[in-house]
Amino acid sequence: MAGRNGPDNLTIASIVAAVILNFIFMSLELLIGEIVFTALMLYAMFRMLSRNIVKRRAENARFMEFFSPIKEWFGQKIIQIKSSKTHKFFKCPGCKNTLRVPRGKGKVHITCPKCGQRFDGKT
Repeated sequence: MAGRNGPDNLTIASIVAAVILNFIFMSLELLIGEIVFTALMLYAMFRMLSRNIVKRRAENARFMEFFSPIKEWFGQKIIQIKSSKTHKFFKCPGCKNTLRVPRGKGKVHITCPKCGQRFDGKT
């Protein structure tokens, strides 16, 4: 693999998409699923074995510009779900920042650390 691109985020996303779509199309018994699966796997192999590293890195950077906000949003939702028993989440009316407040404190005055706006919330 010396001098080759190797696996990057776009390659891994292509493989994951191929496997997921393959399962979906297999359950629907559609022939196009095999074609899509094969095409995505060939694309992933092409990316991993490519010697044009500059172009592959530029493609991966464009993919990450698109994918990073989605990944961040899901990461925040997972954190909220994990801590939903111990904390309550509020949106700041000024800057729309998500604020975490411990549960069981009753009615509290919340000050946003980002914009400084104060508002009330019930935990």
